[in-house]
Amino acid sequence: MHASRSTLSTETSPAPKAAPKPKSRKAFWLRQLHSWHWMSSAISLIGLLLFAVTGLTLNHAADIEGKAVSQSFEAQLPPPLAARVRADAGADGGATGAQSDAKRPLPPAVADWLDANLPVRTRGLAEWSADEIYLGLPRPGGDAWIAIDRQTGAVTAETSSRGWVAYLNDLHKGRNAGPVWAWFIDIFVIACVVFAVTGLFLLQLHAAKRRSTWPLVGLGLAIPAAIALFFIH
Repeated sequence: MHASRSTLSTETSPAPKAAPKPKSRKAFWLRQLHSWHWMSSAISLIGLLLFAVTGLTLNHAADIEGKAVSQSFEAQLPPPLAARVRADAGADGGATGAQSDAKRPLPPAVADWLDANLPVRTRGLAEWSADEIYLGLPRPGGDAWIAIDRQTGAVTAETSSRGWVAYLNDLHKGRNAGPVWAWFIDIFVIACVVFAVTGLFLLQLHAAKRRSTWPLVGLGLAIPAAIALFFIH
């Protein structure tokens, strides 16, 4: 009787589980590289398309860009605002004589009125002289300016546009696009660097099974280097 219990206990006892194999370092880094590679590619995808296409349009800017289309506008400041620009001496104590062409912002009330009555958005510093206030408003793909006669309050403005291709080309160069676009370019560049570096490490991990990896990488370096050395003067 005791023997049968011993046999039953032996037959039903579970077998000890095998110890889990330690994960390989290569598998860990492969997962990390894949994660960073796809995240950086997702962040930089649209930017890469934009900068690739505008790189082509910039290379052929003379053949693609259209002519500038300009529009002129005239307005008259209300009497209180006209009196304000006529008398406003600003923080520098005046805009005549030695203070001619001093640069400072428009009075807020004047800027708000111009924004509401002209198809421009005032920003930045204006040039104040004894007779005139001039505010240049360069922008991607075009230009704009506002001139205010300090004696009469007469406003003259002009806007010009060179089309969507010129607009995208200026975005590519970060020209007159403002600080927020400059921040975007910085973040985009970081994402592209992460994308490229992780791609390089992934190539290294898979190179043993793909013999053409490093010859192709070397070719990608040799072609622009040869062009720079022999065809650019």
